[in-house]
Amino acid sequence: MTEDLIGLIWLVVLLAGNAFFVAGEFAVLSARRSQIEPKAETGSTRARTALYAMEHVSQMLAVAQLGITVCSLLLLIVAEPAVHHLLAVPFEAAELPAGVTHAVSLLIALLFVSFLHVTFGEMIPKNYAVSMADRAVLLLAPPMVSLYKLLMPVIWVLNSAANVVLRLFRVTPRDEVISTFTLEEMESILAESKRGGTVTDEAGIIAGALEFTDRTAAEVMVPTDELVTVPLDVTPQQVEKAVGKTGFSRFVVAAPDGGYTGYLHLKDIMALPSAAAEQPVPVTAVRSLGNMRPADDLETCLARMQASGSHLARVIDDDGVTRGILFLEDVLEVLVGEINDATQARDSRRKHQI
Repeated sequence: MTEDLIGLIWLVVLLAGNAFFVAGEFAVLSARRSQIEPKAETGSTRARTALYAMEHVSQMLAVAQLGITVCSLLLLIVAEPAVHHLLAVPFEAAELPAGVTHAVSLLIALLFVSFLHVTFGEMIPKNYAVSMADRAVLLLAPPMVSLYKLLMPVIWVLNSAANVVLRLFRVTPRDEVISTFTLEEMESILAESKRGGTVTDEAGIIAGALEFTDRTAAEVMVPTDELVTVPLDVTPQQVEKAVGKTGFSRFVVAAPDGGYTGYLHLKDIMALPSAAAEQPVPVTAVRSLGNMRPADDLETCLARMQASGSHLARVIDDDGVTRGILFLEDVLEVLVGEINDATQARDSRRKHQI
């Protein structure tokens, strides 16, 4: 009877051990760095240990799998016979045949231990770790890391063997959890969040940001035949009249040969002396244009325009022909939505002006 009681105690201990390793495995896989890093930056030792575990996920999985395997085997070796023996007692008291007693008690013991193992040793800890991953990893990562350091030689052998097999199948082993989403996954998450009411995006800012890198310069540029331009010898007075007529504050400067030398900004014209109102705008007032390729994505275009300080850029194809002009305002409108400009005439086309 004492041996049976010890067996039941081992049943509880092994179930708890199995639950610990299952929860630790899923916590390391499910936790997000974005939830743990802020705590680590404030000096949390647990958070730093959790980050270490997430950066050595292959080793942590080896620890978890080793622990689960050992606990599962010991459940069958130690705990199941104890339950089997306890169940056999009432059957024997009922004077059932020995063969029937053994078979029925064995079957019930296996079902009972399997139920406890699957429910309390697997499903409950797994669901806990997945639903509360950030808390679970802070709680379970420190003992997992300690076990890894204690069993490092064994874990190294197991991990190396697994990596060799993976490489035979041309699979690259990973040591860190990938905690990023693809663009398609982010779009799906946004759509689901909007349907569930957890996120509102009436202005389309989030959706625009997700679609930003999908758009190219060729899609957003203003074709050359739609541009509002001024000649190279334009005067400040003519620029002011063009501003009053169109509402634009920037104009592309067209050269006699059909090319584009740059663009004029209204504030540069206003800074010129009044005596020069009827004289051609000096070359120094003409701002330079950036250069983009039609296939350049808008994120690249925005970065280049920010770096150069240019608000307009030529879109040049592989033959060196300018197909259109890319306006910074149009790039930003893809990202944040329509930008209202009080200085722009209501009946003018916004895409001609930044």
